[in-house]
Amino acid sequence: MVNLSSFDLNLLRVLDALLRTHSTVRAAHLVGLSQPAVSAALGRLRLALGDELFFRQGLAPTQFAQSLEAPLRNLLDQMETLLQGPADFDPTRSERNFKISGSDFFAEMLMPSLAERLQSVAPAMRVHLVDFVQDSYLNMMEEHEIDLALLPNIDLPDWAESRVMFQSGFSVIARKDHPRFEQAGVQPDAMVPIDLYCDLGHVLFSTQGNSSAMGDSALAAIGRKRRVVMTMPVFSGVYRAVAGSDLIALLPTAFARRIAPAANLSVYKMPMRIKNTQIVMVWHRRHSASPAHIWLRGQVAGLLSPFDEASAPDD
Repeated sequence: MVNLSSFDLNLLRVLDALLRTHSTVRAAHLVGLSQPAVSAALGRLRLALGDELFFRQGLAPTQFAQSLEAPLRNLLDQMETLLQGPADFDPTRSERNFKISGSDFFAEMLMPSLAERLQSVAPAMRVHLVDFVQDSYLNMMEEHEIDLALLPNIDLPDWAESRVMFQSGFSVIARKDHPRFEQAGVQPDAMVPIDLYCDLGHVLFSTQGNSSAMGDSALAAIGRKRRVVMTMPVFSGVYRAVAGSDLIALLPTAFARRIAPAANLSVYKMPMRIKNTQIVMVWHRRHSASPAHIWLRGQVAGLLSPFDEASAPDD
């Protein structure tokens, strides 16, 4: 059993860095020590904890070391929050590194404005947008690989907290001068006739290749269905496929109007009603009181608030 009165708690920072990097060189860079100092610290950890911790070839962790990784990261996060009051955080000097998980909607609608904001008020902070993977983002968040996730509102585990960002409606996109729209006399911003909407081929956004979504449920409710002929895992793929063909698609309205001029697209109203999608920001509650995390959440929320369509009809 470890005697805390004689145990150097600084060794925990070294252990955390080694578990993150699997390298004494990279761990040394993280904690601001030399590589020999990290190797010496690893020796002291092995002696104090009574375990090899890392195999010498490749620095792969032992089962015991793996069992320590998540609790240790949580402990260090809590200690950082405990020792850093709100007044101690200065975004102008912060060198924090954040990862945000979200679809390429946010590459277009958030990241350019966030880059501009950070450049002016937090020039040393680094923010990365990583792919939103529907089946694994919660694991990524729990294992410290991402700090925030931006996604449609869903049931969350007890350790997660969330904040509503905006409600998004949907619009139809088609390439400009689409012959079927011209033939039907349908102008941009007008409602697409239901027969035309169902007759044309559709491109569907789906990260998993599903051939139906809530738009199909809305059509089924009025006894109609559409022809989905292609799926894309990213919004940019959806609108590029539409721009180069006679296919059409549904996109979030704000996104559709943002990309339409440059992509040579026209935007139209749907012929059926779809309930607005509520987009939320999700994070692990271990970060809830972190001043840096609170600051970034506030920046993201402020930049996304103009996209809220909560007042639009949704039934």
